[in-house]
Amino acid sequence: MSVKIRLQRHGKKGKPFYWVVAADARAKRDGKYLEKIGTYNPNSNPAIIDLDVDLAVTWLQNGAQPTETAKRLLSYKGAMLKNHLAGGVRKGALTEEQAEEKFNAWVAEKASKVEAKKGSLSQAEEKAKAEALAAEKAVNEARIAAAQPEVVADAEDAPAEGEAAASDSEE
Repeated sequence: MSVKIRLQRHGKKGKPFYWVVAADARAKRDGKYLEKIGTYNPNSNPAIIDLDVDLAVTWLQNGAQPTETAKRLLSYKGAMLKNHLAGGVRKGALTEEQAEEKFNAWVAEKASKVEAKKGSLSQAEEKAKAEALAAEKAVNEARIAAAQPEVVADAEDAPAEGEAAASDSEE
């Protein structure tokens, strides 16, 4: 039996949500699976990937083949790197401590990159809101300025009519 690590679609139409599962290659896309490894939500920016890295590495070491998309997700979360480092430990090129140190350094660097992206996205969002507010204020001021002469003209006409009415009443 060949095992694949692949995505299983959930969620409603237009709002996909995926489970990352280890499944028999002959099983349907959304059918029976052997084990759930994690989840993937592409609807947010950046996408939310919740993955049990150790479980994924175990499946990879047992011969599971990831699909292209699943491989990208596993790489993004470091499961492919951890599997590679585990191979180095088995061959004697690294010690367990060195492999764990390299993996933790990589995870820390990746986390800082993700935080930087979140920060830049929030700054861009704040900038867009500020520009929209400034544009809205400009439109409102233009609308007020356009309405102002009509009010002044009406105010000038009203006393003139009042004076004319007063002079008519005197006669």
